[in-house]
Amino acid sequence: MSTSSAPGSGILDGKVPVFVFPVQLDFYYEDQTTHKRVVTIYNPYEFDVTFKVLCNNPKKYAVVEPEGRIMGQKCVDIVIRHVAVSPQTCETTDKFRIHMFEEGTQEILGKKDILATLHPGAPEAESASLGTQQRKTLGVLSSLAKGQVGGAPGENQNREGHPPNYIACIAAVVCILALFLPTEGDPISNTNLLSDYPWLHLSVNQKLVFAYVLGLVTMAILRL
Repeated sequence: MSTSSAPGSGILDGKVPVFVFPVQLDFYYEDQTTHKRVVTIYNPYEFDVTFKVLCNNPKKYAVVEPEGRIMGQKCVDIVIRHVAVSPQTCETTDKFRIHMFEEGTQEILGKKDILATLHPGAPEAESASLGTQQRKTLGVLSSLAKGQVGGAPGENQNREGHPPNYIACIAAVVCILALFLPTEGDPISNTNLLSDYPWLHLSVNQKLVFAYVLGLVTMAILRL
């Protein structure tokens, strides 16, 4: 039976970026609402892929639909429950690994690791699920998190009068401009203004990263 294959998969073996959100799971012992987390796996490519979720300590977690198929340019949500919440398991970090395969084969196109930690007590703010390390990884989005974390419920009315987050707007503009730059390998005429600047020609993977960051920044702007 014939199946669709990823173009150029032989060149991209194990090197295709895997996009997931969030990249760190924070569970809190005293807050049962945090004992269940949702992880979104994105497939920004034009071909279908399959995925498999692995864990170094599977007895502590229950994963809903640990295997599945993602159509091209779609995403799926998987639910991860911590089923071994106890004082003895606090401050321990486990690792989930998501493998992405070319549909119909066991050939790994890419992989992504997600860290899961059970913390004592309760989260200090609603956005604690993002995790400290994740905010550092997102870089430019760290400043956005500072604007959303902390504060009493009565402060929500005051936030409505705050000006827009200019860092988020600048990051969005940079990502949009990057997506409009030429792609490596595309034919460019000599009359093109960017033909003399090859360093402005971005690879497909670089553009995928800019598109992913643009989506995160857009969500952050809409939540302000």
